[in-house]
Amino acid sequence: MQLWLSLFSANTEEELEMIESLEVPEMNEAISAYRRITVTPEFKEIERLRSRARHEEAQALHDKAASIARNMLKRNRPIDEIAEDTGLTREEVEGLQCNGQ
Repeated sequence: MQLWLSLFSANTEEELEMIESLEVPEMNEAISAYRRITVTPEFKEIERLRSRARHEEAQALHDKAASIARNMLKRNRPIDEIAEDTGLTREEVEGLQCNGQ
């Protein structure tokens, strides 16, 4: 059971190789099936779309934080407070301040 759990939680090729090195036939068969699936064009496209969606979501959150930071700058809030409240770095907040955005 523990071996199956380690297979399901493997995040890297190195972790899969470590499981393979144990030479358990069922695990090696499962890993082979996983590798066959992940090389299909459909799987690659789904992963590309997921990655793009994650990137777009992260960008939207960053843009929202920058918008909030600009509003806080207009209200003359301290830069450290803005950084803490928005999750932006001090340098990012200072950049917004310098650009007059």
